Amino acid sequence: MPIFRSSLLPAAIAALINATVWGLAWLPLKWLQAHGVASMWVTLCVFSACTMAVLAVRPTALLRTLKMPQLLWLMLASGMTNVCFNVSLATGDVVRSILLFYLMPMWVVVLARWLLHEPITAAAITRIALALLGAVLVLGEGRLVLPLPSSVADWLAVVAGFSFGLNNVLLRRFADLPDDVRSLAMFSGAVVLSPIAIGALFLFGEAPQWAPQDMAWLVLLAFALAVLVGNLALQYGATRLRANVLSVLMLAEILVASLSSWWAGTAELPPSTLLGGLLIISASLLAITARGPAPQAAH
Repeated sequence: MPIFRSSLLPAAIAALINATVWGLAWLPLKWLQAHGVASMWVTLCVFSACTMAVLAVRPTALLRTLKMPQLLWLMLASGMTNVCFNVSLATGDVVRSILLFYLMPMWVVVLARWLLHEPITAAAITRIALALLGAVLVLGEGRLVLPLPSSVADWLAVVAGFSFGLNNVLLRRFADLPDDVRSLAMFSGAVVLSPIAIGALFLFGEAPQWAPQDMAWLVLLAFALAVLVGNLALQYGATRLRANVLSVLMLAEILVASLSSWWAGTAELPPSTLLGGLLIISASLLAITARGPAPQAAH
């Protein structure tokens, strides 16, 4: 499909809409967590709605997806991304969760070497060093310590970023598969993994709360619609923008999340976090400029 210059501005706005949706996702997640709906239930409801939307538009996608067992890995990677990321946002510090999630370029270097046999170059090592130094500053709060997460929310953010990196590498590996089956696999991953995680918590006596108050249903519906609109906007932008441009625009999620949580008084931005964030963003920007066009993840 030819790309006209006049379509670039709407495509850029669409990509920013997606970044804004996920940059503000902490608001409904934390609100619902405080009003009777644990984040894993939110994830299950939201991505079930998105999965049904894909099937409503492409009813044959399910049968074709079942015929491609390799998509199971993409489903698992995407499901882990969304389950871990949403729980981290709902229960942890928003800025820390977002920054640790965006360590993703560091994981991509290792995963691309393993799964795509891409060489580890000097530039790749530089990106890893920047991301690790950023993680040291964020996790150590300015102290040079071993960058190990200190809370469950931090660990979940790191796992989510690793899973998102795996998701991106698998998208590149499965680039020749139809868009609708890949989208269905990614959306349905959270639908499959959320009940498993909920069931495991039940077994350990830590059942996630499900006692929605009246207003919670409206917020849940609004969040589901926002995620659907955000992902549709991403699909529109991804078909009209170069991959490196789209990736830069997606980094707006960090800015939106950081400023909104700081303005709301739910997060602090000490100098060490700001500097660590700049290093992590720098690693992401270097990764963007280092690679050519690649399929984009639905997040």
